[in-house]
Amino acid sequence: MGTHKNERNKRISWFQDARFGMFIHWGLYSIPAKGEWIQSAEKISAEEYEKYAQHFKPDFFDPSEWARLAKRAGMKYAVFTAKHHDGFCLFDSKTTNFKSTACPAGKDFVKEYLEAFRKEGIKAGLYYSLLDWHHPDYPHFGDRHHPMRDNEAYRNRHHEFSCYLDYMHEQVRELCTNYGDIPLLWFDFSYGKMSGEMWRAKDLIKMVRSLQPNAIINNRLEASGESLGSLVLEDPPEYVGDFASPEQIIPKNGFLDNENNPIPWEACLTMNNHWGYVASDSTWKTSEQLIHKLVECVSKGGNMILNVGPDARGQIPKQSESILNEIGDWMQKNEASVYGCGAASIEKPEWGWYTRQGKNLYAHVLEAPIGPLYLSGLKEYNIKRMCLLRDESELRIASAWNTSLFPGEKFTSLAEPPEFTYPLPDPRDTVIRIELL
Repeated sequence: MGTHKNERNKRISWFQDARFGMFIHWGLYSIPAKGEWIQSAEKISAEEYEKYAQHFKPDFFDPSEWARLAKRAGMKYAVFTAKHHDGFCLFDSKTTNFKSTACPAGKDFVKEYLEAFRKEGIKAGLYYSLLDWHHPDYPHFGDRHHPMRDNEAYRNRHHEFSCYLDYMHEQVRELCTNYGDIPLLWFDFSYGKMSGEMWRAKDLIKMVRSLQPNAIINNRLEASGESLGSLVLEDPPEYVGDFASPEQIIPKNGFLDNENNPIPWEACLTMNNHWGYVASDSTWKTSEQLIHKLVECVSKGGNMILNVGPDARGQIPKQSESILNEIGDWMQKNEASVYGCGAASIEKPEWGWYTRQGKNLYAHVLEAPIGPLYLSGLKEYNIKRMCLLRDESELRIASAWNTSLFPGEKFTSLAEPPEFTYPLPDPRDTVIRIELL
């Protein structure tokens, strides 16, 4: 294994133990309440968009409550949008006045977020957009995403992109210098020719590593949610990052590099259909669905970071709060099957998923069986003990008359006699801990 991968594996060990995080998308776009891409979607000029800054004064902003909610849900880390594509900084950057400390809000939201989440013992990371639709030297006309991409008035306008890069690098330096330990930096995102060295990525990573040597970084300095970039290579460039970041999708079997070693990854998912606050979006996923997706990610060796989009007053939507509390209720009893766990290297059972930590195998039973539960894939394993994780109640290998049809296979049951059918103790996900010899 190469030096890069050895160093990556040391940095990222806490992340792969944590498994579950909170993404927070918040900014001026919460005022029009149509998502974080509204400026691009509606082709709003920087001058017109700036007006939202004068109305951004979130009187209900309470990062301590956000942190307590994340902790109750069982989340071990968080990522907060220090700057999104619109260029508005939620920190006190010296490079611009387009920032939260220079508008009626008058607060350094990054500082307050970091303090609150650290107090709750949650590793607090930062998101930073490489794009910037406010800066005059970021390419306008013809760019794939810029709000002025089709505006003829910008066709022949000269942009000194190197000036923008100086500006962007300095803002990253500020975040890495002025706010203490930053365990995770989440860059977003590369596209087309705007990738890798177009961002002066080698210099950027060299600076970050010098200031925050333990920070882990995603792969979007050269990729987006659509690709892995150079993470698959034996000898990748310095800016490759530490983990892949598939968006709104869970990979079929995790990811492997060209040497068949697992690549660390994190699925970033929304609770409804948007990242930023959208007042009209009521397509909420259920807590049961999201528990299943978390377990699926862990069973494939990945993480899940789940988004909240606070409104313009700083409130996390009640639906999000309710979903997270329900997830937390399940996590409280079953967290051992998530934290520090990964792929079991055993075939996926039809009724759910396996996760594993050492000799502890966790069967996540999502579908009630007819009769005894078939412990698929365990024929060649010796079992020391089994119990329901939620209450440590003992389970035994089932020896029902009908299991004789399958010699050598292993079954268990919650019913007496064991061939009876039963409802699952927890219909969301009943977890059985199986101690292997």
